[in-house]
Amino acid sequence: MDLAYIPSPSRGVLHLGPVPLRAYAFCIIIGVVVAVWLGSRRWVARGGAKHTVGDIAVWAVPFGLVGGRLYHVITDHQLYFGDGRNPWNAFKIWEGGLGIWGAIALGAVGAWIGCRRRGVPLPAYADAIAPGIALAQACGRWGNWFNQELYGKPTTLPWGLEIHHVEADGTVVDGIFQPTFLYESLWCVGVALLVIWADRRFTLGHGRAFALYVAAYTVGRFWIEYLRIDEAHHILGLRLNDWTAIIVFVGAVTYLVVVGRTRPGREAPDSIDPAAGADAEPGSEADTEPSRPSDSGPGAERTAAATDEPSQQPT
Repeated sequence: MDLAYIPSPSRGVLHLGPVPLRAYAFCIIIGVVVAVWLGSRRWVARGGAKHTVGDIAVWAVPFGLVGGRLYHVITDHQLYFGDGRNPWNAFKIWEGGLGIWGAIALGAVGAWIGCRRRGVPLPAYADAIAPGIALAQACGRWGNWFNQELYGKPTTLPWGLEIHHVEADGTVVDGIFQPTFLYESLWCVGVALLVIWADRRFTLGHGRAFALYVAAYTVGRFWIEYLRIDEAHHILGLRLNDWTAIIVFVGAVTYLVVVGRTRPGREAPDSIDPAAGADAEPGSEADTEPSRPSDSGPGAERTAAATDEPSQQPT
């Protein structure tokens, strides 16, 4: 092994007795925790309640996992159905195979349900969570590294990824390949920073921060997809995910332009989260009012009389 290359883990699972601990699952979990943490900070900064993001994530995350798996199984059905294939493998989510397009689409449905139950607008929630989703993707891509999957074309670059892996059909893969997992992970970190900066600079609201995240991510996914060599459907010479990236990019940019013209700025804090006051601690600013003179009691009559007397100061 050339020390200049990026080594791959010898295995992606450890066993705690009979219980398997899979690195892929841990990467997904870490990503969810990061997304909820950052999303909560951004939500509270907008005037929302501190538990809202986590409460809605309880709906969004399961829906997103199901959506991501469905997209993968539908678009790569040949891996699970047909001669010599085992359909039950479609349920083995721990072996990898989550399509971000399906995860975002169905995750948005779960988020919409959670927002409806919480009484908050979905676009405002999406803006708060957008950079966190990008960081969650950055964490999740390291699961591909542990599974030795979704790498790119052979390369001689010093940061190439060394792969020694036996496929399900017995084929041995041994060589140096483009580390597409690393490219996408770094790209997603950059997307998160871009959204945070643009949101502060231009006060994005009404779903525009989320649309910026989507547009920026699809640009990177397009060229990263070009490097990958895993089995995929092609349409007019492009991989299916490239076409998906193009369509989603156009939709996100259109949303940015239209909403930017019709609803500039950001939602008012008091319209974002009606539960914000419930999270205030007794004695906090949200729980108290500025002190004001008493309307009754000793001295009240003198105070009233004083305000009714003409001023004795020089004019």
